[in-house]
Amino acid sequence: MRGTRHRIRTRSLLVASAVVAGLLVPVGLYAAGHVGAAGAAAPPVPDPEPSGAECRTSVKGSRVIAYCHNPYPSADRVQLHTECARWWDVDADSRPVEVPAGRTVRLDDRCWKEVRSAWVTHATETHEAKAS
Repeated sequence: MRGTRHRIRTRSLLVASAVVAGLLVPVGLYAAGHVGAAGAAAPPVPDPEPSGAECRTSVKGSRVIAYCHNPYPSADRVQLHTECARWWDVDADSRPVEVPAGRTVRLDDRCWKEVRSAWVTHATETHEAKAS
C-alpha cells in the first residue's frame, strides 16, 4: 500500500509541475519579446517614409514609353532600360531623370527592330554634379 501512495504522489507532483511549466513558458516568451536586456520596454520601430514613383511602361513595335508619377513628398530618380531583341541591336539606358513631388515624367527609347524587354529602376537619393 505504501508503494502505491508514493507512486500516486509522484505522478501528481509530475503532472502539477508540467501544468505550471506549461503556464509559465508563454508568459516568459511574451516578456522576452517585449522587454530588453536592461528590463525596459523596447522602443517601437519607426515606419519608413513612403517614397518612389509609380511607373507604367508600354512597348509599341520598336518604341518604349514609360510614364512615372511621384505622389510622395521626396524626390525620386528613375531610369528607363531597354533590351533589344536582335543581337546586333544596341541595348540602351536612358539618362536618370528626377521626378519631383507630385509630378509626372515621360521616358522614351527605341530599338531598330523589336524590343525584348523594358524596365524602370529607381533611386530615392539625388546626386548633383559638383563643379570643381
